[in-house]
Amino acid sequence: MPDNRPDPDTLLAQVQAEEAQAKRGTLRIFFGYAAGVGKTYAMLQAARQAMSQGQQVVVGYVEPHARPETQALAAGLKSLPPKEIEYRGVTLKEFDVDAALELHPETLLVDELAHTNAAGCRHNKRWQDIDELLDAGINVWTTLNVQHIDSLNDVIGQITGVTVRETVPDRVFDLADDLELIDITPEELLGRLQAGKIYVPEQAQRAILSFFQKSNLSALRELSLRQAARRIHTDVESARRDKSAPEPWATVERLLVCIGPSPTTARVIRTARRLAAALDAPWMAVSVDLTGETSDSAAAQQIAQHFRLAERLGAETVTLAGQNITQTILDFARSRNVTKIFIGKTNQPRWRRLILGTAVDELLEQSRDIDVYVIHGVEESNSSVVRRTEKSGTDPVPYCFSAGLIAVTAVAANALRSQHFADSEANTVMLFLAAVAWAAFRFGRGPAILASGLAVLVFDFFFVAPVHTLAVDDAEYLVTFGVMLAIGLVISTLTSRLRAQVVSTRLRERRTSALYELGKQLSSLYGNAFLAGAAGNKISELLGGEVTIYLKESLGSLEIAFGHDTMISKHLVSVPAAQWVMEHSQIAGAGTNTLPNAIALFLPLIASQRTLGAIAIRVANPEYLLAPDQRQLLEACANQLALALERDQLAIEAADARIEAEAEQVRSSLLSSVSHDLKTPLASIAGASSSLLGAPSLDEATRRQLLETVADEASRLNRLLENILQMSKLDAGAASPNMQWHVLEEIVGSALHRTRRELASHTVAVNLPSDIPLLWMDGLLMEQVFVNLLENAARYTPPGTAVSITAAIDGRSIRIMVADSGPGFPAGSEQRIFDKFFRATPSADGGRGSGLGLAICRAIAKVHGGNITAANRPGGGAEFLLRLPMRKDSPQVALE
Repeated sequence: MPDNRPDPDTLLAQVQAEEAQAKRGTLRIFFGYAAGVGKTYAMLQAARQAMSQGQQVVVGYVEPHARPETQALAAGLKSLPPKEIEYRGVTLKEFDVDAALELHPETLLVDELAHTNAAGCRHNKRWQDIDELLDAGINVWTTLNVQHIDSLNDVIGQITGVTVRETVPDRVFDLADDLELIDITPEELLGRLQAGKIYVPEQAQRAILSFFQKSNLSALRELSLRQAARRIHTDVESARRDKSAPEPWATVERLLVCIGPSPTTARVIRTARRLAAALDAPWMAVSVDLTGETSDSAAAQQIAQHFRLAERLGAETVTLAGQNITQTILDFARSRNVTKIFIGKTNQPRWRRLILGTAVDELLEQSRDIDVYVIHGVEESNSSVVRRTEKSGTDPVPYCFSAGLIAVTAVAANALRSQHFADSEANTVMLFLAAVAWAAFRFGRGPAILASGLAVLVFDFFFVAPVHTLAVDDAEYLVTFGVMLAIGLVISTLTSRLRAQVVSTRLRERRTSALYELGKQLSSLYGNAFLAGAAGNKISELLGGEVTIYLKESLGSLEIAFGHDTMISKHLVSVPAAQWVMEHSQIAGAGTNTLPNAIALFLPLIASQRTLGAIAIRVANPEYLLAPDQRQLLEACANQLALALERDQLAIEAADARIEAEAEQVRSSLLSSVSHDLKTPLASIAGASSSLLGAPSLDEATRRQLLETVADEASRLNRLLENILQMSKLDAGAASPNMQWHVLEEIVGSALHRTRRELASHTVAVNLPSDIPLLWMDGLLMEQVFVNLLENAARYTPPGTAVSITAAIDGRSIRIMVADSGPGFPAGSEQRIFDKFFRATPSADGGRGSGLGLAICRAIAKVHGGNITAANRPGGGAEFLLRLPMRKDSPQVALE
């Protein structure tokens, strides 16, 4: 009796889904095939009806279509004020999601699910606003046209010639709790359009000539009906699972074809295909792998051929594992809501059908509400070809071993009886049954059945009086023989099934382990060569053949990423075959009907967004790769490799995009940062030059002052450009330091000389110990560090304040401190001041720095293996601490 109790995992998933749904609002979509079918009107009508029943309904946003009937329905309903956004001089009105969250009504109406929000809104798309409302527990009603469903975008474009830009992900449509189809005929819709009820006359005329053609509307209507039917079917399936209904609900026809090695199967497949086409119904082809029986290679090849025929005709193919053909097929059929089963009936002797029964008879008896179509088979002479092939391929060795095992058991039993260890016939029978069980586990069902029959004969001949003859004195022994034979057959069947299950489990474990190892390797590798190498080696290990992997290059051509020295790579047909497989995303090559002259089987590497290449496998028997289990294993490996390659490409693209975005940000920051610093000196130079040229009678002192202004501003502009160039070189790694031994006092002295103008109004104190050794550094780069620090101190401290430079040896490094007596840094900005383009406070002279000087200091310090930090002095002012390493071989220099 079948167990109709609900599956525990299904119940758990249902409970979890109900708990999540209890916290989330419900989504109701008013769905149509084009603008003007009445979606918004129907939504407002439903809102008024809900309000009359006491529900709190608020209009969040309704598109202003200027349709009198719609406006009349919206009048009187509580509405949220729209959010006004200025965009390029135009005031746009958008849905205010924050106001909706604050009000938190029971039900909210938000028109146009696929709408794109204006720049400045929190989300880019309105469906994202609605998703946030649902998470907050607000029920949302909205409208949607079929052309806005993402997966139909290309189909809509082919039908109408119009590419729809605003789309909604399919998951949003599928997660709707309620779908209400709003449908009218295309003629009625065109009548509304011509009457001006949808668009103004001029716009309506353009729409009739383009999108709103009757043929387009008919096609869109069919698509909307199909989408609604698909959604309703999903709801029906969910309801059937919730009720744990054992029988299928025939809301939609679904066909199942039973696949076997018999030649009749091809006729069954074609018959089912014709009926599926007539009913416009999905269909699938199913084969049952009886884990207790061994299948000959000829039978496996026949099943593989039938699977290929079913796939070519459009069926979904499935291989099931089970102990009973009928029960396995019926369990699967009920789980998939199958309404019709097709099976072939081959001519068999009547006595065999009466004694052993047939899968057809069992299926007819147990199918209950599922219709079973029995297709008459081919002549016996045709099917006998398969049986002869199977018989000719039987291996005699296990049968010989089984017979020898019974002989050894007989000798052992006779020896034990002679020693009076096993005098009773019951003990002798147990020995033979143990031998039968061992034969079944070791060699399989056929040899075990032979062992069972031989055990009965040997026991009768050697151990039952009169011995050495098959005759018996007591007729009761016939019952013993019968029971012994039956028990032997049962033991052989059960033990061989257990053996087959162990073998099958080990095989599945090996494959699962291989797939896990492959996934683990691919997840930790990057680069096409490494990914292809890991996958190629693992597939070759699993299947014992040659593997070559072709990957698509940037220009569209294929390059070998793995298996350069294989026979596949040297064959002339391989590259064109791989190219065809990649372009068509279909399997081809040896053993198939497409490119059969190829020496390998080619599978496409299909990722989530594109086909990345092809993988070629060559084994001794190409039919072996087309067996369902091997096909599934190959496709699983190919899918893992394709996803890993796509992940690697997306990571590279994301890194490139991030670098480009950072570069763009740097360019923008550079322009915004230096525009003032470039403009100010240029304006000063231009002003001073104009004064000199326009007033030739100026006195000498004024002329000198103007010339000094030109020189100072030109020097300021030159330093700014030097900083920009220096920072660019450091960022690009082009500034390779010229490391030599230098005296610190000379570096500091040269920096003070370069900044003498800036420090003219400050007092500078320098305290450098005499025991400081020579430092291994780039003199020009390190001088730039001190120049930038001193200019920074001069710029951000008032005139008359002191600036100090001190140094001290600290272990194997030297500490150099530049301190000033200015206002210091704002709290919390000590780390950020070394970022490019960051300026903590305006300079003392009211100007602005470029924000690059301190960033250059940090970069140069890192080049020298040191670091630089900043802090506020306890008594006021800022201090910069530069740490540089000292080498063990640093020579000492006496300062004069």
